[in-house]
This record gives sequence, structure tokens and C-alpha cells, in this order.
Amino acid sequence: MTTPWGALALTRFPEDPRETLRAWDASDVYLLRHLAGEDVPLSGTVVVVGDRWGALVTALAEHRPVQITDSYLTQQATRANLARAGVEPGAVRLLTTQDPPPERIDVLLVRVPKSLALLEDQLLRLAPAVHAGTVVVGTGMVKEIHTSTLRLFERILGPTRTSLAEKKARLILCTPDPARERPARPWPYVYTLPDGIGAVSGRTVVNHAGVFCADRLDIGTRFFLGHLPQGRGGRVVDLGCGNGIVGTAVALADPDADVLFVDESFQAVASAEATYRANGLSGRAEFRVGDGLEGVPSGSVDLVLNNPPFHSHQATTDATAWRMFSGARRALRPGGELWVIGNRHLGYHVKLRKLFGNSRVVASDPKFVVLKAVKRQARRAL
Repeated sequence: MTTPWGALALTRFPEDPRETLRAWDASDVYLLRHLAGEDVPLSGTVVVVGDRWGALVTALAEHRPVQITDSYLTQQATRANLARAGVEPGAVRLLTTQDPPPERIDVLLVRVPKSLALLEDQLLRLAPAVHAGTVVVGTGMVKEIHTSTLRLFERILGPTRTSLAEKKARLILCTPDPARERPARPWPYVYTLPDGIGAVSGRTVVNHAGVFCADRLDIGTRFFLGHLPQGRGGRVVDLGCGNGIVGTAVALADPDADVLFVDESFQAVASAEATYRANGLSGRAEFRVGDGLEGVPSGSVDLVLNNPPFHSHQATTDATAWRMFSGARRALRPGGELWVIGNRHLGYHVKLRKLFGNSRVVASDPKFVVLKAVKRQARRAL
């Protein structure tokens, strides 16, 4: 990526030499050129929200910016990209969306996220630190910036306008009005689950902003809840846990289960723990932010439950699902099982057969399919 501060070699995380998707796009370049062209002062506290793979903070590293992200993968990519650029450790402060933000912000740069709720939540969290002299610039591809996006900036921070589009990217230019009365933060959002879905019927769900289907039970999870394995016990992983409904269902149905909730989203893991606690559970449970089952010992898990995402930001990809399935196979004990729900058209059965040598349909309807793969005993050499 060529920037006013020099050319940078950037990668996504985990790094894959076969990766065809870039770790930056035209909106990152547009924002950086704007900062240099308008001679925006960067000597104060610079905060970057939603940086996808660390491209913005790596380019601005000499100004010691603060990055705020909901993504563990983004943090790992940022660390790798900063090291590759020769940036000294500690030059960029890495915060999550669950950490307290800086008390004063002089430059606020916002990479517009896919989730409007997450944008709202972050703007409301950061608004008290913004002052009349704060430079606020948002950026995104044209297809990511809508009238509702601009209204959020306007309602929470102050008068907002957009730039002309360049290479299908656009800037959001906002003039803060500290006197503006701001709405109360609506997150986390709490709701009650419907009946007829097993152990979690009528139970409480807690969702932080940005978590999938934050205000209702999605139809895929509902279908999965109706077909979960029963009475397995042992070590169970809710992989890509989201708000933790599936893992909580397991814990309610089987008090002897030892459940690990894991997701790469800090908002999701916070939601999963809040959901678990809201339902009076205090058993053996662990809540972990990470890259799938990385760090989980091989052969230590009895059951993995997974609803893999098939998008990485705006890109459709099966790379995440493949990593999740591969990680599950490594972490499972011989005889352990991976249960997966997905849209029928995604063809997960092909990947499971390739990895496990087997795949069986547990349940299906016109839209979804629940699949099971079993880790077989390794054959002894003769």
C-alpha cells in the first residue's frame, strides 16, 4: 500500500501466501491522502476505530495512534504489520471495544464497520472524549456508507457531510458539536428467547453491539438448537459462539458439561459470558477470545458445535470455516464429534469428508443442514 508516509507491505491474519484478498482497500488510501493533503495536525491523541487489518495505524505509527477494534484477528494482523514495518513495540496502543477509551481524542478516524449497531455503540462510547477541535473523519467504500451511517454521525457527534467518491471510496467529514444532546447507549440489548427450542426456551439473551442477530434469535441457530446432541458431557466447545446461546443450551441441559465459549470478536465473548451468567449458570465454563481453537491442546475436546461465518467483512470466503473445521479435528479426541450448521448451498459436507473422512446429515430443512463428523481412531502401523 502506497501512502504519504511511504510504501507498506501488509498482510491479513493468519498470513497465507495463497491469500488473494488485500489487507487494505481504496478507502484506507483515501483517508490517509486526505490527512496529508489537508495537513491535519496529528500531534494530539489520534484514535482509529475499526481498522480492518492495521493498515491505518501502521501508516500513522510515528504519531503513536490508538487502535480500537472488536477483532482479535485484526489485533494479530496489526502486530505483524507493525513489526514488518519496523515500528517499535508500544508505539501503537491496541485497545478492544470492551476497554475504556482514551479520555481525550484530538483526531478520530473511523473505518465504517459492517454493523450499524457497532458503529452507533462506538460513537456513543467515544463522544464524551471528543471536543470542538477534534478532527473527525470516517471512511469506507461507497457500498458501505448509507444515509443511516451519516445520520449516526450527525445525531451523535455533529454536522456531517460526505466527500466525492474516489475509486469507489468515500469519506465522512464530521464537525463535532460538544453541546449536542446525545441519546443513551442502548447496548447491551437483552431479550427473552421463545418457547419450543429446548433447554434455552424462555431464557435470557444478552447482546453487545455488533453481534450477529442482536435483537432476535436467528433461524439458523433456532434450527440448530432443536437438533443438538444430548447428554454428551465432557469438554464441549461453542466455536464461533456469538452471544453464547448454543453453549448455554448445552450447559443448561447437562450440568456436567465443561463448556468453552470461543470467538474472535471481543463483543461476542462478552455477550456469551453475560448470557451464561444471566441464566444463573456458574459451572465449569471458559470464555476465550482467539483464533478458533488455537491454543486448545490437541486431543482434549469431546464435542465441537459450530455455525461458521462465510463472510470476512464484505468478502465471501470459506477460509474461516476451513480453519475452524481443521482446528476442531486437531482438538478433538478420537471418537470426538464436530457438529456444524450451515446453509445447504455452502457444501460443508465436502470439506468435512475431506478432513475427517466422514460426514453425516443429522437434520435438514429447505434452507439449513446440520452435519456431524467424527474423528476416527488413528490406525496402528503394522
